[in-house]
Amino acid sequence: MLTVRVPDRILVVDDDSATREAIESYLAHRGYEVLTASSGQEALGILARQKLSCMLADSGLFGTPAGELLSRSLERDPNLAILVSSTSTAVDDAVHYLQYGAVDYLPKPIDLARLEAALQRALRRRAEVVRERGITRLLKEEVVNLGAELARERAKVKGLTVATLEALVAVVEARDPWFAGHSLRVAQLAASIAAEIRRSDEEIEQVRQAGLLHDIGMIAVPEGLMSKEGPLTALEFEAMKRHTIVGSDILAPLPHLSSVSGFVRGHHERWDGTGYPDGLAGEVIPWGARLIGAAEIYDALATARPYREQLTPELAVERMHSMIGTVLAPDVHLALSAVVERGAALVFVDDERGKELSL
Repeated sequence: MLTVRVPDRILVVDDDSATREAIESYLAHRGYEVLTASSGQEALGILARQKLSCMLADSGLFGTPAGELLSRSLERDPNLAILVSSTSTAVDDAVHYLQYGAVDYLPKPIDLARLEAALQRALRRRAEVVRERGITRLLKEEVVNLGAELARERAKVKGLTVATLEALVAVVEARDPWFAGHSLRVAQLAASIAAEIRRSDEEIEQVRQAGLLHDIGMIAVPEGLMSKEGPLTALEFEAMKRHTIVGSDILAPLPHLSSVSGFVRGHHERWDGTGYPDGLAGEVIPWGARLIGAAEIYDALATARPYREQLTPELAVERMHSMIGTVLAPDVHLALSAVVERGAALVFVDDERGKELSL
């Protein structure tokens, strides 16, 4: 039997005709069926008549006479994958849209290749959500134990929250090509160190999540400051330091990430008490924050930067030896050395292509 592929139907909502036409032309040539709208109200009308897979909308059009475009769109179709585009880098904007249903937040002007990659991720996530909701619906018909049903729903909400926050981290890393993959590498190494010091599986997962999210507060750092060559001014350093507090504040309202929030806030504290934001010292520093801080220093040394070449793993560990007792806890450096000596971190995180991450 001949299988006919139905193209995914995408709605592009933007009040700039040149932007709409450029995106429509590009996606149409890539095999998508593309509809366009110049206003939020027009988009809601299309949603009422058409079945869509994904909507890309400019954030400036989300206020409509009928209410918020984001919430109204998801009321019409809970399975709709929504991408938000914006010229704004304000943390409140990104957090608002991602926490309330958008699956990605794209900076403008839009890079078309990056748009397609984000679109493919959104469509994959939509397919997974549709499948999971179908499975959940069947389970609900069969499950008689209310406790088991509530536990599954709670786990689903937790997974969705983390996925949303990881999308916000991707927004941060997209602002600086030298920063790409940093959070994933830190999460991988911090989890491996946690396993080396024989933390429980639950604790390893906590530090892995904290590693993925440790720089989420960088969304509030001014554009270009993350990759600035040379020393920061006093004002720039104060702006950079705020990312630990902003990141913790983003995670704090989520009860299941309470430990993760503390790890994120404390990952720049130093063993001798001269770190920030709280000047904690020694064992008072949350244990996961100590691991993430060490993993971040290692990644900074072992990864190429615009202003210097990367060090070998062995040389990076040797360079960090001088930080024992001031920046690093002795036991954390010892565990890091053991992980690096084995030549590869344990696999706790895979990238989207399924390749294992190593040191």
